[in-house]
Amino acid sequence: MLSGSLAGFWRNQLRQWHWISSALCLVGLLLFSVTGFTLNHASQIEAQPKTQRVEKDLSEAGFNGLSKAETGKPVPAELAREIKALTGADVARVKAEVSEDDIYIDLTGPGVDTSVTIDKADGHVSYERTDRGVIAVLNDLHKGRNTGAVWSLFIDILAIACVIFSVTGFGLLWLYAKNRRITWPLAAAGLVIPFILFMVFVHA
Repeated sequence: MLSGSLAGFWRNQLRQWHWISSALCLVGLLLFSVTGFTLNHASQIEAQPKTQRVEKDLSEAGFNGLSKAETGKPVPAELAREIKALTGADVARVKAEVSEDDIYIDLTGPGVDTSVTIDKADGHVSYERTDRGVIAVLNDLHKGRNTGAVWSLFIDILAIACVIFSVTGFGLLWLYAKNRRITWPLAAAGLVIPFILFMVFVHA
């Protein structure tokens, strides 16, 4: 058993880290709980994707800029400006895929599939954007799909904060368990129930 002063030290430390981690996790954990539910019921939640298409031709100046495009780099600034004027798509910072026949720019984001294709032979620009709705956006945020490095870093930080929240919560349970007999049966149930469900209903 811990002495009174040592128990008090750990109690204060656990409380501090528990409330700090809970504050960091609060909104993120709520978001991921809701999106976990929507992902689990994705087949029951109907989505009505909206698709927008634009077909335009580059001007002579824009057409001349096609030869300067390189794979793995954004298209030249003058070409990016014309694409934005024709389609509304901002491609200035997006890496392009250049082949012998065309230039392809992928602008896909959470819940949205967007692309720009430019035919190098005649300068014809094809823009297509499919918006799959708010639920699709939330689901993609949950999975980190097409969200970029910053959102991935946020998910990592949230995961660490959740681990701290769980571990300090367990520590507080251990400190207060002697006055609450139901503590360990409940903790054991939280461990055993998912295992039983997996073995009986999921594991083949």
